[in-house]
Amino acid sequence: MEHTGGDLALIGASLRSNTEEDADATAILIRAGRIELVGTDEEVAEAAAQFGIDTRDVAGATVTPGLFDSHTHPHWAASVTAGLDLGGLETIKELRAALAAEHARLPEGAWLRGWNLEYEAFEHTGLRGDLLADAAPGRPIALICYDLHTGLATAPALAAAGITGARDFDDASEIVVDAAGNPTGELREPTAYNLVFDAAPKPAHDEERDALRDMFRRLASVGLTGGAIMDGKDATVELLAELEERGELDHRLTVHHWHAVGDTDADVERVIAAKDRAGRLWQTGAIKLFSDGVIDTGTAWLHEPDACGDGRAAFWPSWERYGEVVRAYHDAGMLIATHAVGDYAVSRVLDVYASLPERDGLPFHSIEHLEVLSDADVEQLRGSGATASMQPLHMQWRSSDGSDTWAKRLGEGRNSTGYRVRDVLDAGATLVLGSDWPVAQYDPRIGMAWARGRHTPGDPSANVFEPAQRLTGEEALLAYTLWPARARGHADRGVIAIGAVGDLTVWGADPVETDADALPAVPITLTVVDGRVVHEA
Repeated sequence: MEHTGGDLALIGASLRSNTEEDADATAILIRAGRIELVGTDEEVAEAAAQFGIDTRDVAGATVTPGLFDSHTHPHWAASVTAGLDLGGLETIKELRAALAAEHARLPEGAWLRGWNLEYEAFEHTGLRGDLLADAAPGRPIALICYDLHTGLATAPALAAAGITGARDFDDASEIVVDAAGNPTGELREPTAYNLVFDAAPKPAHDEERDALRDMFRRLASVGLTGGAIMDGKDATVELLAELEERGELDHRLTVHHWHAVGDTDADVERVIAAKDRAGRLWQTGAIKLFSDGVIDTGTAWLHEPDACGDGRAAFWPSWERYGEVVRAYHDAGMLIATHAVGDYAVSRVLDVYASLPERDGLPFHSIEHLEVLSDADVEQLRGSGATASMQPLHMQWRSSDGSDTWAKRLGEGRNSTGYRVRDVLDAGATLVLGSDWPVAQYDPRIGMAWARGRHTPGDPSANVFEPAQRLTGEEALLAYTLWPARARGHADRGVIAIGAVGDLTVWGADPVETDADALPAVPITLTVVDGRVVHEA
């Protein structure tokens, strides 16, 4: 089936175009998915009438280029969030009660799946499946922590996955065992916990496809018009192609293929061979790798050990192999994103990036998260060409008194080096923002509010973390629009200009001028992708 973009005219708008042209423009005409005219209401209405295009008066609403989430996992989220949301449950008692209620609801034989599990409930016991097992007697329970780096399983789930003890993995993943060598249920990093989740019953193909379609529609409802999928698989690409063929794809996407540490040279060649596969609204040609884990479990790679003595191991047993893989994808013309939470991980990734030869006409690579940075790391970013892809809204798990796991592991002093978005920007690096959904909320209004206020949105009295790192309203918007487009080499995205793609977000109030605390409540009245209205309030 041949697909073309939609036709649409918007008048009566206040435009934030991210350009210096058409300062007095109030209207936009899109034909076949591309912006054809930016001008006055009269000019656009006349042109729309000539072509028989629907004209909508947005009555003074603010129109921005479509919002782009630079780090998201919608395919994974469609599966993960089908389970029980455990967010906010801070004690074993609360968790057991929630699991027992879900157990009573589920049919016999079904697995009990849960997500958004927080570490704090297990602060004094460690993550142990036996603490939860009798909330659902005999039923396999498979839970995943909010950061997607740790899983927790009960004995029936471990048995279904054939897990009886520790194993060696190609990466830093781990099946945690007790002194007797018996699995505790804690499974660190995806290679370990996917043994359990892969053993769980799978949805039918149509169910999985429709869940992904509906996920994109949820994202559109908060103004998102696209994103970078950071856990791409062959199945992800097939589903996107099928959705587009059915006319049911409502998002503009770049798929980063997830490279596992154990992938061979043949795997690399296979991915490179498929790098040019694309549709109208989606493209491949990008890679996601890990250099470390997360601070909360001691698997982030840090300049100095954390308070528990952890944090000095890379995700790769051979860092030289990481460099070889990056070079192969770089030489193939692919865009690389590397997960690096710890400060030393950021520095080592930048070392590898600096060794790469120049590629004329192609964008440079990104580092994802950069949760903590030393002053030297910030300076290393300066002039590196690397994009810093960050998520300030992850600060929502920090406590004002430093009692959270993240802060305690980093220790006093170093926890103030977190989420240095202002310093990164001032160093001249390209900054882009995202959610890491389903790790954190996908709503970009919340992401912008955290980047600007650095405290819980809607609570002006809440503790402000490192106030000197706050972004302005304009910078936060640019980090969701123009800057991601530039980072990916797209001259026709992130702007409202003739020839640009017809991706727009229509706001009930100006997101730049609105106070950060009020931003999450600003209505999204329209979301437009490729000239088609995909969400209308």
